[in-house]
Amino acid sequence: MKALTSLTVLGLLTLNLSASPAAAAGSIAYLGPAGSWTHQACLDLYGDKDLVPLTRDELFKSYTDGKVERACVPVTTSVVGVTPYLDAVLDLPNVTIVAEYPKMLGYSLLARPGTKREDIKEVYAHPVAFEEVKPWVDREMPNVRRTDAASGGAAAQTVANSPTLDKASFGPKVGASVYSLVSLVDGIEEGPHNVTRWWVLGRDMPAPTGNDKTSLLLNTSDDKFGASLAALTGAGVQVLTVYERPSKKTLDTHRYLIEVAGHAKQGKLAEFLAKNSEFRVLGSYPRK
Repeated sequence: MKALTSLTVLGLLTLNLSASPAAAAGSIAYLGPAGSWTHQACLDLYGDKDLVPLTRDELFKSYTDGKVERACVPVTTSVVGVTPYLDAVLDLPNVTIVAEYPKMLGYSLLARPGTKREDIKEVYAHPVAFEEVKPWVDREMPNVRRTDAASGGAAAQTVANSPTLDKASFGPKVGASVYSLVSLVDGIEEGPHNVTRWWVLGRDMPAPTGNDKTSLLLNTSDDKFGASLAALTGAGVQVLTVYERPSKKTLDTHRYLIEVAGHAKQGKLAEFLAKNSEFRVLGSYPRK
């Protein structure tokens, strides 16, 4: 997987920062509030038009109910593996992944204007973010209290609302613009070791491009998984990654997210899927 560097954010942000607005068909939903890495990913992909910040439950319900056209969700990272949101996507009865977006992350330490780095006593971040900045924090701020937040945007919002100048948050630099904060340090833990990948959930499968990836879901027992995987590779399909997820049914059954090269409507993969209905297609999209 090739990591993408950050893109420049253009224009002013005009989102409602205090509450989740009502979703509208045609809009692009992301995990709010504004100032999160998912917000930044959507800005990179689509600009600031039609973006709707929603809570986790609102996002998945709005997508399922057809109230939003697209939803952007972080699913894997190079540091922690799968995110807490992957299983929620796999739980959806109907889903179409229309794009993936891997992005190299470089965190910013955000604080209210006037805050000095040496005065910071508490930092806020999403639990995954804390794992990703841990080497830097352990080295540079080992004695600062670390408090979990729902997202990078929520962390920045908490700092902005603090009456004192002893708090900071970790997240994308866009959070400084959204919440009138300042960045004390940029580029924290930026590098190929710190990449997050988002899925964009949509409605219609993109046409083949010649360089595609397909995400498959297989529900099976442990003793049958090897044969299923062998059948897939034996059909000449290149397996890229496999993620084992709990079935939520029994201990010896699992859900397997299997990502393969190719498009579900072309070539050997299309032939294989026509004969093996136990593999559910979650989406085919350009490979990044």
